Order: sequence, then structure tokens, then C-alpha cells
Amino acid sequence: MSAFLKRVAQGDVLVFDGAMGTLLHSRGLQAGECPESWCVSHPDVVKSIAEAYIASGSDVVTTNSFGSNSFKLASYGLAGKVREFNRAAASLAKEAVGNGGFVAGSIGPTGQIVVDEGGDVTPEQLYEAYREQAVALAEGGADAICVETMSSLAEALEAIRAAKEATSLPVICTFTFEAGKTGFRTMMGLKPDRAAREAAAAGADIVGTNCGNGIANMIEIVRQMRAAAPETPILAQPNAGAPVIEGGKTVFKETPEYMASRVAELIEAGANLVGGCCGTTPDHIAAIAAAVRSIPRVR
Repeated sequence: MSAFLKRVAQGDVLVFDGAMGTLLHSRGLQAGECPESWCVSHPDVVKSIAEAYIASGSDVVTTNSFGSNSFKLASYGLAGKVREFNRAAASLAKEAVGNGGFVAGSIGPTGQIVVDEGGDVTPEQLYEAYREQAVALAEGGADAICVETMSSLAEALEAIRAAKEATSLPVICTFTFEAGKTGFRTMMGLKPDRAAREAAAAGADIVGTNCGNGIANMIEIVRQMRAAAPETPILAQPNAGAPVIEGGKTVFKETPEYMASRVAELIEAGANLVGGCCGTTPDHIAAIAAAVRSIPRVR
């Protein structure tokens, strides 16, 4: 068992980091610019974000590689940069954490739809894109692979399989749900209970949910995932609330104090790992980490 999974198995509630894109934009990333290219063009900025999260209490930081798959990079004319960007992303995060934490290699959706779900990309093409990315993240020093923000079960399963078969790293898989009249579902209609069961059955060591919801909704989503996968650790990374437009800019209104006030409920619902997604900052993570560590059973 990896050192990362051992920490989870010990019963520690580990604290993940918060948003990457939010901080990159605050530090100069322009609209339409490839965020992952900053691992090469602005490595000090990317590394400093990981360092800020570690200083705020994160046990785990994720790499700036969310869209570093061949499909997404092709839209920037950078399809040949998959290995370079992913290796750099993992290496920078590893330098930032040193011996003080773990690095989760971020793998996001390709933006494609698989043939079985009405698109024109084959499962084999998805598998190869994810295999290429996972291998490069492992080469860069990642401690785990985090397949995140998934809506399609078929795509998620290919990503899990590729990461498990191409590396020896633990694999996390998280899904993004929307609240509707029929409950929480992904854009492709997937419910939390099925997502948790299927991802765990496919080999994910940790399942969970990120993005799309503030912490209040995340509590119920985690509860449903826990009921469906009672033995599998669960990661929850809520947004800092729903996005709103103010002065032409997207802002997230949930404060660090509010998010921290709901952390105990999130853990009680079944979360074993807690962090943040869009709109969350080192201040949010500091408050969440303090809340996690104030719970008696959490070290």
C-alpha cells in the first residue's frame, strides 16, 4: 500500500488544496490562454500556488494538469506537449510539497463524447489519451492520479483503467453533479450512487465529487455515495458556492468561515478527504484544515 493510501487507511481526514484556475487568473492568466502551459512558461507562479496551499494546511496538492490531455491541448495547438506539461506539473508540485505532503496528478475530461454516448470518439482513443497523461504525471513524481470533474461514466472508466494499468499509483475518481427535479445527476444523467459503485468496481481507490456545488449540496451527495460504496474512501471538493456575475466577473460568495462551519457535517456524511474547487483560495483551505483538525477523531 502506498504511503498516501496508508494515511487514509489510518483514519486521518486528509485536506486537499483549493482552486488552481482561480489563482492562476488572479496572477495574470488571460482568458483563452492555456493554463497548463504555465507549468513551463511560469513555473515559479505554479509552484508558488502549491506552496501557498501547503502553508495553509493542505496534505495533498493537485497538479496544474487538468486539461493536459491531447484532445484539450490540441485546441491550443499544443497536442505535442502532453508529456512535457504533465511531467512539469507533477515535478513543480512535488518540489513544493517536499516531504510535507502528497501530490495528486490532475486528469480532467477530454471534452469529447464517446461513441456509445452519441459522440464520435472511441473508448480506445480516450484510453490512450489518459494513458499518456497518467504516465507523464507518474514520471514527474505524482503520488496519486486524480481523475476529476467527470460527467460521463464511460469516460471516467477509461481514465481509471488507463491510470491503473499504466502506473502503480493509487487512483481517485470524482464526478460533478447538478441539482435538479430528479435529484443530483451529472450532465450525462449519472447519479451519485451509481457513480461511486461503478468507479470503485473499476478499480478507483478513492471516489468522490468536486465542483458544481457549494458545501451544503456536497453533504447530501457524499451521503449518497457513502451508502453506495461503504468501504471506499470519499473525497469532497466543493466550490465556494454557486458562481455569480458581478461587474462582469465571476465570483464565488461562500466565505472561508461558512465553508469551515459545514466541514463536520461533510465528514459525518462520509467524507474521508476534504478540499475545495472553484472559488476556493488558501484562506478557504486554512479554515477547512482548522475545522478538520478540530474534530476529536482527526489528528
